[in-house]
Amino acid sequence: MSTHRPVVVLAEELSPATVEALGPDFEIRQSDGTDRERLFADLADADAIMVRSATQVDAEVLSHGKSLKVVARAGVGLDNVDIKAATAAGVMVVNAPTSNITSAAELTCAHILGLARHISPAHQALRDGAWKRSKYSGVELAEKTLGVIGLGRIGGLVAERMKAFDMEVIAYDPYVTSARAHQLGAQLVTLDELYAQSDVITIHMPKTPETLGMLNTEAFAKMKDTAFVVNVARGGLINEADLEQALAEGAIGGAAVDVFATEPSTDLPFFSRENVVVTPHLGASTAEAQEKAGVSVAKSVRLALAGELVPDAVNVAGGAIDELVRPGIPLIEKLGRILNALATDAFTDIETEAAGEIAELNVSALQLAALKGLFTDVVSEQVSYVNAPVLAEQRGISTRLTTTTEVEDYRNALTVRGATSSGTNLEVRGTLTGPKQIQKIVGINGYDLEIALTEHLVVLEYADRPGVVGALGRILGEHQVNIAGMQVSQNTKQGRALAVLAIDAALPAGVLDAINAEVQANLAAEVDLED
Repeated sequence: MSTHRPVVVLAEELSPATVEALGPDFEIRQSDGTDRERLFADLADADAIMVRSATQVDAEVLSHGKSLKVVARAGVGLDNVDIKAATAAGVMVVNAPTSNITSAAELTCAHILGLARHISPAHQALRDGAWKRSKYSGVELAEKTLGVIGLGRIGGLVAERMKAFDMEVIAYDPYVTSARAHQLGAQLVTLDELYAQSDVITIHMPKTPETLGMLNTEAFAKMKDTAFVVNVARGGLINEADLEQALAEGAIGGAAVDVFATEPSTDLPFFSRENVVVTPHLGASTAEAQEKAGVSVAKSVRLALAGELVPDAVNVAGGAIDELVRPGIPLIEKLGRILNALATDAFTDIETEAAGEIAELNVSALQLAALKGLFTDVVSEQVSYVNAPVLAEQRGISTRLTTTTEVEDYRNALTVRGATSSGTNLEVRGTLTGPKQIQKIVGINGYDLEIALTEHLVVLEYADRPGVVGALGRILGEHQVNIAGMQVSQNTKQGRALAVLAIDAALPAGVLDAINAEVQANLAAEVDLED
């Protein structure tokens, strides 16, 4: 029995709790992500790499990890990971998207309070020996208006917390409903209305071409000249040159900035202004956030190396997997492999269908699993839930996912259909039955049947006539192949039949040809599902 344990490279220092969350099933290898040559050597046989922000995981690094299945970033940002290169290599990229939300929200609130009460300059003045009580008179936040740009997880937490200071909260977020905003105690407004009405503006948007530099001279001109602007989200959301100009001209009342367009930044012009508070990207810099990030990605690494889909994978479109959907993933992956085994030429179209109760859930993971199965026995490179859609696109295969709540005979049924370049249409259907969720094939190419899925199958379609079953038993018996199960389904209109045999081991060389010669099947395929 193999004693090999998957190798997980820790390219940076991670907490003991992170290592503990990985568990004893892995070989942990400590490396130095800033020493490229050492990292290359450590990745030679590695299954996973875990990093923070100092390690650059680019195409060159990935090329040295031929066995890599997952890159895990113990944090939120992924600027140091080449996601496109990882996807092309079939490597899953995971992060910890919720690990720092509380810490970032609390820092935002701290900055708002610090600006309102001039805490930073007053502190510095007193340390310098000056008692400037009258100079640093501040403002109350009660009954002031907080404008939140981006009412997602962090923006929502900020809104909830600042409501406790009796602030009125307005928000701009084109992807949030009025009902959700109301739950958070906020009123949705247009961006221009937010600029005009807010006493404090905090931005919590992702950095995209559309949001880059969105807080600029034009935006500052629409704000109150007493307004405070806070950015604890992403560097570059504020145009830093425009911010300096707005502060110099008194267009706004002050700013608090934790993130910058280029980091580290230590000498931007507005750093010296008393109505500005700056911190060195501290949004996630709490013991709790760091611990959550490490433990979160450690759990994702465990899932990834177990061959499961990972909810926090950024380059897999599966999303969170419902417990009712999860058992179907290995089933439909096998159905994809069976479909491929039945084909004699290239596929041009693949449809994945989920029918029954699960159709009302998010079943997108099933399409990924079906494609993974389809390509597992086709391509030489490693096939994963990550690069399976890429492989389909590269081959010009159209893919689609369909759902229906209507299903006969079973609570749920999963189907993979394919059209080939010669115009042949193929279909394999399966289900899970009983308390133990037994995997079964319940249909192939329109033939109804019900047979448990095993590692070795033979599928035959032939002219229905007496003696075929006996001939199959004889040929297999002559070659010492045991039949564990068998089912025959008839198409009386066409006078044809389809037989599926579950056998104990792979067929010896030449046996399928012998069967085909005897039975004269128009479809004869062996399916090997053994890992």
